[in-house]
Amino acid sequence: MTTIGLTTRDVARELARRYSTMTHDELDVLESILVPMKFQKGELILKEGEVASNIYWVVKGLIRQFYYKNGKELTEYMATENMICMSIESLFKEQPSRLQIQAIEPTIVFAMPKSRLEREAVRNVNIQMLYRKILEESLILSQIRADMLRFESAPERYAKLVKRAPQLVLRAPLVYIASYLQMTPETLSRVRTSALLDDKD
Repeated sequence: MTTIGLTTRDVARELARRYSTMTHDELDVLESILVPMKFQKGELILKEGEVASNIYWVVKGLIRQFYYKNGKELTEYMATENMICMSIESLFKEQPSRLQIQAIEPTIVFAMPKSRLEREAVRNVNIQMLYRKILEESLILSQIRADMLRFESAPERYAKLVKRAPQLVLRAPLVYIASYLQMTPETLSRVRTSALLDDKD
């Protein structure tokens, strides 16, 4: 399949480049696993109560992972092009997800069904390596965010996000960025203004 100028083969090559070296035959296997999916702005990719079955690779667009607590929407994670997203607890426990995944922009993702990945990983060491590296990356990103919220001030949190994911800062609504950084929109506005003034000095 061709999507926005990218074929499924192109996506398989990019995943292999990033996570694990692969032969031509291994790329064939990875390509056969990938499932292209399109979502409109605001559409849910994963709903609360569904059992997660896929790891998503974002090819175009912007998505967020969020949940409800005390009637409030809290954004836990955001991903743009060439980033991974999954509801990891639901995926591995095979239990209904408390998290939801939503397209913030018109979005194209390639889903990697966990069942297919695991079946091929048993037979192929490089598919196994790719699977492991994707999970490692997800766990590391979770730890980075947890440490950021524990140890860093609001300006430090914002500066780290700008450095790590500038496209998110440019494209995501402020309310989602504020929620992700665990600050009020008013605090985020002050932090952004201060950062802009510092850049001008």
